[in-house]
Amino acid sequence: MQNIERRYDIDWLRVIAIGLLVIYHVAIAFQPWGGMIGFITAKNFWTDVWFPMSMLNIWRIPLLFYVSGMGVFFALQRRTWSQLLVERSQRILVPFIFGIFVIVPFHMFILQSHFKMNLNYVPNPGHLWFLGNIFAYVLLLSPLFFYLIKNPSSGIAIQFKKIFATPLGLLIPAIVMMAEAEMLNPRPFELYAMTWHGFFLGLFAFFFGFCFVYAGLPFRKMIERWWFVWLILALASFIYRSFFLKLAVSNWMLSLESLLWVLSMLAMAGKLFHQPSKTLSYLSQAAYPIYILHMIFLYEGSHLFFNLDLPAPVIFLMVLIFTLVGCFATFELIKRITVLRPLFGLKKV
Repeated sequence: MQNIERRYDIDWLRVIAIGLLVIYHVAIAFQPWGGMIGFITAKNFWTDVWFPMSMLNIWRIPLLFYVSGMGVFFALQRRTWSQLLVERSQRILVPFIFGIFVIVPFHMFILQSHFKMNLNYVPNPGHLWFLGNIFAYVLLLSPLFFYLIKNPSSGIAIQFKKIFATPLGLLIPAIVMMAEAEMLNPRPFELYAMTWHGFFLGLFAFFFGFCFVYAGLPFRKMIERWWFVWLILALASFIYRSFFLKLAVSNWMLSLESLLWVLSMLAMAGKLFHQPSKTLSYLSQAAYPIYILHMIFLYEGSHLFFNLDLPAPVIFLMVLIFTLVGCFATFELIKRITVLRPLFGLKKV
């Protein structure tokens, strides 16, 4: 078995993606349509913040799927197939089920209390739909992944590495992701939660995330060498659709832009983040529980602050700080209580 180095850049990307998720969800609460998708919305909207969010929303969730696929590659270096399934059941399925029956109803109660509604909860994944998707991908793809890792000299393994050693190899994920978007025709493109578009986009991103790290150093050097190309193309695509196409943008264009942003993030993280740090170690452990918890504190912060007569940016900052402080404080409690750790995806001590 090959000696695999720790990829601190991937750890940072996971942390950054979760941080962007929290900011994005706070921003939704300041949009006129936020109530239509189940958010408590502010009295004073802040629509200007949606411009940067419209750039984030086509790649922040796909990035998490790519990174999750990468994580399976590293997990399989130290585990058998059955050990991976047991470990992922403990780390993903247990928090997913716990979340459906405890976390999601908790923040739904806050929502219903805010609007003086009767408590009425039908079990559903809520914002934790992502975990259900990831667990399904592990079940579906881990046999192939396990074969590729255990047979690095096989013809298919050699072809995988050759394909992704050059920029031309990126045509494969580009074509697959664009075809998915065109065939399923999501409206809007960024509607990932509990949709077939979200499922298949995530499945392909999870698969290609694995392929990217499986291809090894040649792929990593290639995308880092061309980092500025991915970034310029992604920025150009965003500016073009924002100022020229607006609502007329095609799904395949959004899918291609999404991939370009993901490649940009992978390349820049690879160039910038090489060393371990105490900050990264702490945030890496905290990111998963924060993802699980953040909607509770976001809804409670919205309930507390949205009736204040203050400028929208000030309330935005107040809700964001309240959400983060609440999440980190609860994480500090959870990590010290052995019985709670597995329910939030933390390893047993």
